Amino acid sequence: MADKNTEIHLNNKPFAIDASGQFVKKSINVAGRIIDFDKPKVMGILNITPDSFYEGSRVGSPENALARAQRMLEEGADFIDIGAYSSRPGALDISESEEQSRLLPVLKLLVKEFPQAVLSVDTFRSNVAEAAIAEGAHIINDISGGDLDVTMISTVARLKVPYIIMHMKGTPQTMKELAQYDDVLTEVFRSLHTKISILKQAGVKDCIVDPGFGFAKTIEHNYELLNHFELFKALGAPVLAGLSRKSMIWKVLDIDSKDALNGTTVLNTVALMKGADILRVHDVKPAVEAIELVERMR
Repeated sequence: MADKNTEIHLNNKPFAIDASGQFVKKSINVAGRIIDFDKPKVMGILNITPDSFYEGSRVGSPENALARAQRMLEEGADFIDIGAYSSRPGALDISESEEQSRLLPVLKLLVKEFPQAVLSVDTFRSNVAEAAIAEGAHIINDISGGDLDVTMISTVARLKVPYIIMHMKGTPQTMKELAQYDDVLTEVFRSLHTKISILKQAGVKDCIVDPGFGFAKTIEHNYELLNHFELFKALGAPVLAGLSRKSMIWKVLDIDSKDALNGTTVLNTVALMKGADILRVHDVKPAVEAIELVERMR
């Protein structure tokens, strides 16, 4: 990516990338700590919601959240991603105040008990993001990439924190009906490329991209994206794979999400072989082991 313009091919169609609009980074700055991606990292999912799609990921109290986080850290999680708003398809919308009331007590407890842990907050609301960073969170993970709150990008730039942008169309309540593309790979890639340019112009220094498996995507769309996952490396930012226990696994295998760990590990391994920098998972230890084995092949 040293040249100003680089050409890649998306489904055999040429696409020129302006390198000056990219991050071209293999590290992020987390409150003064440089985290590199020479080796892939694991992000553990901590859902403090009553209706997340995978029942086994839900925690019912701050104490349970603390125990779950401790286990994930002991198993080797590099990040803990805390979500207080369920983004599963068709999830109920909740108010900003309710999201904060779920999130902040748990976040305060985690900051106190695990001061060295790197904490990400899964929110698309800028006020929630600002409150979370004020309480000690380090990263904002936005499923909408700034589309659902016009002040999110400027807020992240002002807070000077890493920002995860995911591709999604619509909202969790409407995205299922919006899973329509002429060419899903090209459209998702172009969308993320445009967002990266916007973020850089806004002054965001550290960005991670996520193609958004399962968000306004059919099963066929998801596998098309995974099959060409290595192309997202051309965006010049670390790439996150969020495949854990999703319906693209359990619907294909005709099982339930609670039985989808083996399928998750298979697809995580595929993502790693195609250059994933972060695996976002419900089950940390199997992801850590997958990384160790794949790294042996490099």
